[in-house]
Amino acid sequence: MKDFGKRIWYLILLSFLICVLFLPQASCVCNWPPPSSEDVLNLWDIGPITLDPAVSSEMSSHAYVMQVFSGLVRLNDELEVVPDIAESWEKSEDGKVFVFHLRHGVKFHDGKEVKAEDFKYSWERACDPETGSQTAATYLGDIIGVNDKLAGKAEEISGVEVVDDYSLRVTIDAPKAYFLCKLTYPTAFVVEQSNVESGSDWWRHPIGTGPFGLSEWEPGQVLILERNEFYYSELPQIKQVAFHLLAGNPMAMYENGEIDIVPVGTYYIDLVKDEASPFHQELAVTPELSLHYIGFNTGAPPFDDVNVRRAFSYAVDKERIIKLIFRDMVNKADGILPPGMPGYNENLTGLEYNATRAAECIAASEYGNVSNLPPITITVAGYGGGVSGYLGAIIQGWRENLGVEVQVRQLESEKFVYHLMEEKDEMFMLAWVADYPDPHNFLDNLFYTSAENNIFDYHNPELDALLDQAGVEQNDEARLMMYQQAEQEIVDEAPCLPLCSGRNYVLVKPYVKGYELGPLGIPDLAKVYIEQ
Repeated sequence: MKDFGKRIWYLILLSFLICVLFLPQASCVCNWPPPSSEDVLNLWDIGPITLDPAVSSEMSSHAYVMQVFSGLVRLNDELEVVPDIAESWEKSEDGKVFVFHLRHGVKFHDGKEVKAEDFKYSWERACDPETGSQTAATYLGDIIGVNDKLAGKAEEISGVEVVDDYSLRVTIDAPKAYFLCKLTYPTAFVVEQSNVESGSDWWRHPIGTGPFGLSEWEPGQVLILERNEFYYSELPQIKQVAFHLLAGNPMAMYENGEIDIVPVGTYYIDLVKDEASPFHQELAVTPELSLHYIGFNTGAPPFDDVNVRRAFSYAVDKERIIKLIFRDMVNKADGILPPGMPGYNENLTGLEYNATRAAECIAASEYGNVSNLPPITITVAGYGGGVSGYLGAIIQGWRENLGVEVQVRQLESEKFVYHLMEEKDEMFMLAWVADYPDPHNFLDNLFYTSAENNIFDYHNPELDALLDQAGVEQNDEARLMMYQQAEQEIVDEAPCLPLCSGRNYVLVKPYVKGYELGPLGIPDLAKVYIEQ
């Protein structure tokens, strides 16, 4: 998921969360929503930036969009593509034509039945240049005609055909093993036309097809999701999910019984890991298919020079930072693909910490000496606060091992994801969470020359050709070997400095059942119930 992926994880509000989650503060006592009952689940959150599935491209919004909207297919707990609004589909022998058969009687939150025409409208609206989607090309771009629609050259997507009310024919440009996976991303979700056309702020009152609908939203205070009684699958067991938005210290609220689930940061990790602690039995730890990294702007000096990129990579002691700053709560990343992702390569050769090699790379660069480097700034999400501990440690490594001073510029978190392409400085800090379990989701989506999420401005024709070949390869073993080769080439070229892959540490009250934060970082709240 872009989020930073999708996707994510991609923590666009990481600097804020570090302050809130890792440091003790006074709790905010809220009179509403009421304490948890069999009908209400209380959570803490920052709230979404948008609830438009065609526009959403970060985790804070996805967490809500995935509850309110749905699409033709979805990923199950094993990350396999399974039916959703489409009850079945057929694929042509050449692998390029899919015919989806929609369930009868699926309804939007307002009671209107979903038809194939609604999907055609939703996808064409997502690909309309006026919508401003930063994800449509990535997740719908394999469909014939999408690029013309995105470029404003066509009114319709030629590869999307309504056969009848409950049948949709989709033609893609080549047989691709990951195509169905892409349709599980919010960009492919169905929206209700009259709702969208009611005004530019329609997404503040969205009408979806998901297990929950939006009941109330007071930004910065509370957001309430209400069970969708029209839901076409098994109804959620809880009636409401009440999110306390920026309501105070989450850990204190959890301890006081004001919320039922809370993420655990480094400040509290020793407490919750202590087997004598009352919190220990409530701790759930799950791996996350994510990559946290520092990106280099390869299209401008000095990081258009591969030796400078390698020097900055060699100069960071990731193991030390993970141990001292992250308290071993994350996994060191040598490459791009996280553990658990198909194609993950344990034998990949990373750019390990080596101060001597870092200095040699600077000497081998066109600059010859750090004194000849231009000023360097790193762009991060934030609101003008102090530099986080781990970023400070990275900057200190560059200072000590290279003699380079790096400035920090914070971009408002709600703008960070959507404006970073234009706003980035010489470096930027991001994360990416998998949207689907395929190496294509990381390697193509981030590093292919024309990819929407190639914020690095990285161009490598040989890599593009290899990724193209892997994308259409039908033999899984051969395909994954190609992706491993591509990953090694990316690491050697160093358009980014991989830092770590994540793990989620969450406390869950004993009476909350069915809550699982999977490797994509978003729970299915429809499966949650409260046992009094």
